[in-house]
Amino acid sequence: MSNQWWKESVVYQIYPRSFQDSNGDGIGDIRGIISRLDYLKELGIDVIWLSPVYQSPNDDNGYDISDYKAIMHEFGTLKDWEEMLAEIHKRGMKLIMDLVINHTSDEHPWFIEARKDKENPYRDYYIWRPGKNGKEPNNWEAAFSGSAWQYSAETDEYYLHLFSKKQPDLNWENKNVRLELYDMMRWWLDKGIDGFRMDVINFISKDPALPDGEAVSGKKYASGHAYFMNGPKVHPYLQEMHEQVLAKYDVMTVGEMPGVTPEEGKLYTAEHRKELDMVFHFEHMDIDSGPGGKWDLKAWSLVELKLILSKWQLALADEGWNSLYWNNHDQPRIVSRFGNDAEYREKAAKMLATTLHFMKGTPYIYQGEEIGMTNVSFESIDDYQDIETINMYHEKIANGSDPNEVLRAIHQKSRDNARTPMQWDKSQHAGFTRGNPWIQVNPNYKEINVQAARNDPNSIFHYYRKLIQLRKKMPIMTHGSYQLLLPNHDAIFAYVREWQGEYLLVLSNFSKEHVSITLPKKQWMEKKATLIISNDSDHCSLVEMVELQPYESIVYHLS
Repeated sequence: MSNQWWKESVVYQIYPRSFQDSNGDGIGDIRGIISRLDYLKELGIDVIWLSPVYQSPNDDNGYDISDYKAIMHEFGTLKDWEEMLAEIHKRGMKLIMDLVINHTSDEHPWFIEARKDKENPYRDYYIWRPGKNGKEPNNWEAAFSGSAWQYSAETDEYYLHLFSKKQPDLNWENKNVRLELYDMMRWWLDKGIDGFRMDVINFISKDPALPDGEAVSGKKYASGHAYFMNGPKVHPYLQEMHEQVLAKYDVMTVGEMPGVTPEEGKLYTAEHRKELDMVFHFEHMDIDSGPGGKWDLKAWSLVELKLILSKWQLALADEGWNSLYWNNHDQPRIVSRFGNDAEYREKAAKMLATTLHFMKGTPYIYQGEEIGMTNVSFESIDDYQDIETINMYHEKIANGSDPNEVLRAIHQKSRDNARTPMQWDKSQHAGFTRGNPWIQVNPNYKEINVQAARNDPNSIFHYYRKLIQLRKKMPIMTHGSYQLLLPNHDAIFAYVREWQGEYLLVLSNFSKEHVSITLPKKQWMEKKATLIISNDSDHCSLVEMVELQPYESIVYHLS
C-alpha cells in the first residue's frame, strides 16, 4: 500500500450556510469561516471539505450551481475565498471543494441557452426527450419526489433532473460538456485547492435507452437507479478525468456514490485504475430505513452495522481506500441516531467516535459532531428549510398520511438535523449570528456548545482531539489490518487492528446496559496490554472476561 498524505489525514466538513455568520444577515459566510480556522487547527484537523459556495439560486442549498467560477453573494466574494484559502494553508491545513457536475442549476447560462430551441449549440449539454402518450419520457422518480422529468414548453420536450426540477442533469455523452468541466476543475486547482469531494459522481453515466424503472404497486413513479447508478461509461469518464486533470496535481478525491458496493468501490479507488482515491458509500446509512425508503423508519441492528462496515474494511484492505464517516450535511446527527442523545449523550458520542476513528481509512468529522450536537425536533413543517423534507411532507399529507407520523419521521431523518447552526456559545443564536438565523438554532445550545466543551477537559471536543493526535503518532491506525470479533453480539462492536507485530483491540458497547463479554483466546491476548484511550474513568483492565459499562469504549495497545 502506497503512502499518500490523505491516508493519514482527518477531514472536517464545513456546511458554510450554518457554520459562522460574520455580517449579521443570518447566513454563514466565508469571513465567518476565516474567523474560526484557529478552532479547527486546535482540534487537529488536516483537511477542510467545504460544501458548495459557488453562485447558486439556492434551490438545494448550493448544490444547484449557476456559475462554477463565482462565489455566492451571501457567502462573500472570490477575494474573500482566496484569503480563506491562504489562511487555511498558513495554518498547515488543506482545502477540498465540493464538485457538483452531475447537474447544474436551471439558471446556469448553458441551460438558459439549451432550453431556447432544439438547434441551440448548448441543447445537447443536457438530456432531452419527447413525451410518451402525453406523459413523461419514462417513469423515473426524482430524489426529491415527483417525476425526474420536467416539461419545457419552449421546445415541447422534457429534460431529465434526478434531483430538483431546478437541477437539470448534464449530458456526459457530449465531449464538450466533459472538456468544459475539466477546464473548470483545472481553474480551481490552479488556484491552489487540494482536491474535490464529488457529488453523486456515480450518476454521471446514464443508460442511453433511459428505460422505465420497475413499477411498484400504488406508486406513480419508479426507481431508475439501475439505469444511472454506476452506469455504463462511469469508469471511462473518471479515468479520462484523472488523465486530463487529476494526475497533474497532488490532490485527494472522494466520490459520493449512493448504491455502490464494496466490489465497485474497489474499482473506483484501486490505485492502478487511476480514478478516485475514496468513495462515500451509504450502506451503513440505510440500516434504519425500511422497504419504503429513507422515511420508512425501522429499528437498526448492530449486527448488521458491523457486517457492513467490516465488509468494506476487508474489501478495500489492500486495494483502494475507505472513507470513514458517521455524519454529513445529508444525514441525521449520529449521537441521536446510533447512540443516546439523552442521559448518555457524552459517553455515546465518544464511543461512536472511538469505533470509527480506529478503523482503516480516512476519518471525516462533520461540523458539530465534535461537541455532540443532536437532532432537532421542530414542531411545524414551516420551521424546516430542506427541499427534500418539505416536498416529502406535502406529498404524504396529500396522500392522506397522519401529519404527526410524518413529522416523527422528519425529526429522525430530515437533512435539516445536520443543518441547524453551529453552536459556539450560550449567547443568543448560539454565537452563530447577531441577526436572525436562516434556520432556527437547536434549543439545546445553552448546554451543548463549543465554549463549554473547550472549557471542560473531559468533553467530547477534547476526546476528539486525543483521537486525532493518536492517529498522527500511531502508524497502526493508518496501516494496520482489520479483524472483526464477536460478529453476532447484538451490543458489542469489537475488532482488532494488526501491524508489524503490534495490535490494537477496540471494544465498544452500543447499549445502555452493562455487558460482559468473553474475548477469544488469540495470540494477542498473551501480549502486554496498555490502555490507549477510554471514555470511562472506571475502565477495566484487559482480562479474558471484560465488563463494559453503558456506551463504554476502550482501546488497548498490545505489544
